[in-house]
Amino acid sequence: MKYFFKNGIIEAGCDEAGRGCLAGPVCAAAVILPTTFRHPLINDSKQLSEQERNILRTIIEEKALAWAVAMVDHQEIDRINILQATFMAMHQAIDQLIIRPELLLIDGNRFVPYLGIPHQTIIQGDAQYASIAAASILAKTHRDEYMLELHKQFPQYDWHQNKGYGTLQHRKKIAEYGLSSFHRNSFRVQLPSD
Repeated sequence: MKYFFKNGIIEAGCDEAGRGCLAGPVCAAAVILPTTFRHPLINDSKQLSEQERNILRTIIEEKALAWAVAMVDHQEIDRINILQATFMAMHQAIDQLIIRPELLLIDGNRFVPYLGIPHQTIIQGDAQYASIAAASILAKTHRDEYMLELHKQFPQYDWHQNKGYGTLQHRKKIAEYGLSSFHRNSFRVQLPSD
């Protein structure tokens, strides 16, 4: 894990969670870590257990120089498409940072430039750079928390387990109960054949 892309400048890592889900928002986070930040567990959120992510979330939120999380809901995703909604969520997270970064490190290979701040896209950046990994952890844990709240309103979809992703179990529930008001209507749902 690399801690910085370029020495001597303020970098913000950005990543998203929930892009491939059938229900709920897409969530993005932006994180500026101090130059002294080190943690042996820091990694792409997908490589961590839920317990590890939750431990790291607290540490990141305490130690980061600045962090922010933003969500774009399912209706906006349907209106502008998931890729544009992902960029919108990233921009909204960057907007909220209390420190203005001098460079944005973006997980992935595409990004809509943020006015006045250069960016670097990095494929699998969440497994390479600590600030992007930290952003992936915050995006994932905040979105999971949101989906757990939604689960209380819609327990039939088991969102406490699948978090809105298109698991077989989730698709079976959609086949049984139909779409909820929080499902993304623009996503094609392949229902189980049985």
